[in-house]
Amino acid sequence: MRILITNDDGISAPGLQAARDIAINVAGPDGEIWVVAPAFEQSGVSHCVSYVRPMRIEHLGERHFAVEGSPADCVLAALEDIMRDTPPDLILSGVNRGHNVAEDTLYSGTIGGAMEGVLHGYRAVAMSQYYGPGSATAADPFDAARTHAPDVIRRLLAGASWTGERYNNFYNLNFPALPAGEVRGVKATFQGHRPGAPFGVQPQTAPNGRRFLWLTHGRGNDESEPGSDSRECWNGYVTVTPLTADLTDRSQLTPLSDLLEQA
Repeated sequence: MRILITNDDGISAPGLQAARDIAINVAGPDGEIWVVAPAFEQSGVSHCVSYVRPMRIEHLGERHFAVEGSPADCVLAALEDIMRDTPPDLILSGVNRGHNVAEDTLYSGTIGGAMEGVLHGYRAVAMSQYYGPGSATAADPFDAARTHAPDVIRRLLAGASWTGERYNNFYNLNFPALPAGEVRGVKATFQGHRPGAPFGVQPQTAPNGRRFLWLTHGRGNDESEPGSDSRECWNGYVTVTPLTADLTDRSQLTPLSDLLEQA
């Protein structure tokens, strides 16, 4: 099996090595692992692509490349140039440092990298590791992801649906902020909703008098619905959420059509 890895934390991020370990486990002894990741951190860029500027590519080693661009750029660079003659069987995006659940999925470069692969017809999985007291100060903060991801991915490859009605499916995996041995299980979940705005801002005035704004995160995952990715991963479960690129709210098509047809 040939696996392509990207991320949004950058080519030097520790989560990238965790993803490589996961990929080696999944691909097996005869597998082939390719890394094409951003040269610099690209957190929060969503599905951004470098539409108005070129991407510089640096070959760092065997099957190891850094791209000055977003995660989606990296996948584009891999599929259309670097791996054109050796396409991957699977794309892994992550392992992100911090969760990508609920509204985070709309901002996440990790999700954007996986989605770009899906739009090109490839199977893709996004992986994110919750950070909290149970993981942030641990010897291996990615222990839960490293330990549980290979089995979940193998199960998805063996039996999950990868084709949708219009856009193909991909999967968003989140791992709780716990040591691997304390994870409570694996759950299929839906994208959560946390009350209130996802982000706010905190102003700060620099010594030179210039004004800056820092982003602040919104409310906690414990306030989201039971059964959602944000709530269940907060409760200690590995969550697996099927996603698609289609953002249409189909329940509104008929009432909207009726409204627009009114004389």
